[in-house]
Amino acid sequence: VQLQASGGGLVQPGGSLRLSCAASGFSLTDYAIGWFRQAPGKEREGVASISTARSMTYYADSVKGRFTISIDAKKTVYLQMNNLKSEDTAVYYCATFDEHLSESFRYLDPNEYDFWGQGTQVTVSS
Repeated sequence: VQLQASGGGLVQPGGSLRLSCAASGFSLTDYAIGWFRQAPGKEREGVASISTARSMTYYADSVKGRFTISIDAKKTVYLQMNNLKSEDTAVYYCATFDEHLSESFRYLDPNEYDFWGQGTQVTVSS
């Protein structure tokens, strides 16, 4: 299982960024993929997750209506982030877990996830 995140950068408040997570070594029909973030001094938190098996997406309340998670045919998972705010500044990670092995399906809980990619820094500042 490999995950490669990219797309971070510096953006002004109100701007947009699209993060990408290239996934390989597993089937997306068996694994859910989530995006998480961690700001300095804070715990890692779930941002968005997608389950192709359930045809469902999940979002943290803080990003609903601004962020969109999607998957393309090449197994790249995207996080489109619009109307960015300073509080969105963090290192963003993508991660995955095998839904067949889960009993709780806590899609926005980082403890649910077994495999992690490296982070990509997102800084929202004027």
